[in-house]
Amino acid sequence: MKLFVGLGNPGRKYENTRHNAGFLVVDKLAEKAQVDIDKKAFNGLYTFFTFNGEKVFLLKPQTFMNLSGRSVLAIKQFYKIDLDNIFIIYDDMDLSPGNIRLKLEGSSGGQKGMEDIINVFSTNKIKRIRVGIGKASYDSVDHVLTKPTGAEKEKFEQGINKAVAAIIEILNNDFITAMQKYNKKEETDKPD
Repeated sequence: MKLFVGLGNPGRKYENTRHNAGFLVVDKLAEKAQVDIDKKAFNGLYTFFTFNGEKVFLLKPQTFMNLSGRSVLAIKQFYKIDLDNIFIIYDDMDLSPGNIRLKLEGSSGGQKGMEDIINVFSTNKIKRIRVGIGKASYDSVDHVLTKPTGAEKEKFEQGINKAVAAIIEILNNDFITAMQKYNKKEETDKPD
């Protein structure tokens, strides 16, 4: 069993914002798998499908970003999913739009949802897929909670599509293979 958790904030106000990159990735993956993320439980919305004979869960915590950990913990405990098979997808200001980065472990980088998950599980050894949203030239809160437009929107969507492709790579092969394929440094990205 594998669990892919897209982080975001619930509600129409936050739809398609940079901070909801995780939601957008799992929504797109669900669309490809022809399933709806419509089951309500575990303080979230979830669904599952079978891929290569393995059950794959998709979760969108509905707790608001900074309390995401309780939702992830609830589904993990209920289905007895190994922590090694949990993957967190979220937005990252240190990566430029259109870029993604997969990591086996590390700090939250200031992302409150990831920070809460690390605190709830008492470990930073949690696999993650970071989707670039770029740095703000103004208030960072306004930046993450607004929708990208124009050329940036196109780049942002490229990043969402790359993250979905990376997940499919993980399902077909493994996380390390996906890292090798998708972790390409761009000159505009801050080093890890």
